[in-house]
Amino acid sequence: MNKKVLQTLEYYKIIDMLLEEADTPLAKESIRHLLPSSRREEIISWQTETSHALMRLLKQGRLPFHGLTDIRPSLVPLEKGGVLGMGELLDIARCLEIAKDAIAYDAKFEDLKDALSGRFGALMDLPDLRLEINRCILSPEEMADDASSELKRIRRAMKTTNDKVREQLTATMNLSGSMLRDNIVTMRNGRYCLPVKQEYKSTFPGMIHDQSSTGSTFFIEPMAIVQLNNELAELGMKEQEEIEKILASLSALAAPYAEDLQRNVLLLAELDFIFAKAKLSKKMQGSEPLFDQDYIHIKKGRHPLIPKDKVVPIDVTLGKTYDLLIITGPNTGGKTVSLKTVGLFTLMGQ
Repeated sequence: MNKKVLQTLEYYKIIDMLLEEADTPLAKESIRHLLPSSRREEIISWQTETSHALMRLLKQGRLPFHGLTDIRPSLVPLEKGGVLGMGELLDIARCLEIAKDAIAYDAKFEDLKDALSGRFGALMDLPDLRLEINRCILSPEEMADDASSELKRIRRAMKTTNDKVREQLTATMNLSGSMLRDNIVTMRNGRYCLPVKQEYKSTFPGMIHDQSSTGSTFFIEPMAIVQLNNELAELGMKEQEEIEKILASLSALAAPYAEDLQRNVLLLAELDFIFAKAKLSKKMQGSEPLFDQDYIHIKKGRHPLIPKDKVVPIDVTLGKTYDLLIITGPNTGGKTVSLKTVGLFTLMGQ
């Protein structure tokens, strides 16, 4: 369709309003590419879907899709035996949570069969996968201690060793306070260090890891905690190895469901897109139009971009007994708005 016509009739402003009603990036992308159709069957199908979504909206409220991301890029390596990161696995779990909520939402309508039933019916929850991911992963950066017994053991050992390091550092600061720039503990190269004055760098027992920009302070790892720091470093490597094993296990658990997960995200995005149209229809107090190739009849039509307290409703009838409509009147009398209303209604209906 001619882009200038769409701009003149302010079609893209309606698209912007529709974008605000969608929750997911995939649905928003579909909305950005939404153009009026010239195929009658397609138009009727779209209108029916919107009307059925509006009916569900009015009876059971909104269906939230917040947090749904496009997980399809993660499914490509998954199908090839790859290992996903914590954030990617959480995105999969979130997709399944939204699918679960959508299935429960649809169940409220009992035996209803409408234009959306097929999409709802094709969704899969996969509770075992969803619950296991959420049990093991707390955030995109944090694995739960209870993700495995080995990880729990390693982290307990790390805590015990850290406690010993802090005790030894406290004792060192108490004994060597005059040598220190401040009574604080810093990290340098992953090692616990103390800020030692330049004049004591040769007499303070330990390993130098860094110095201040002025050269007046040296960050030294006290010799008393070198072995403990080594133990912490080793435990840190073991922790990372165990996390990788857990991620590999979760990825292997998800891999057989790659196709189901892809179908889920596409179905949920489609539902978000359809419900966005229904939410905008509700906000505009719109109604489903009946299409006729030779007849236009608009009763109390209100231009959707004019505030409700200022818009003047119009009645327009054209076709059947006559096919010519002449609009006259003074400037700022509403002629252009009336014509744009008819044009915009036609685009929105399509």
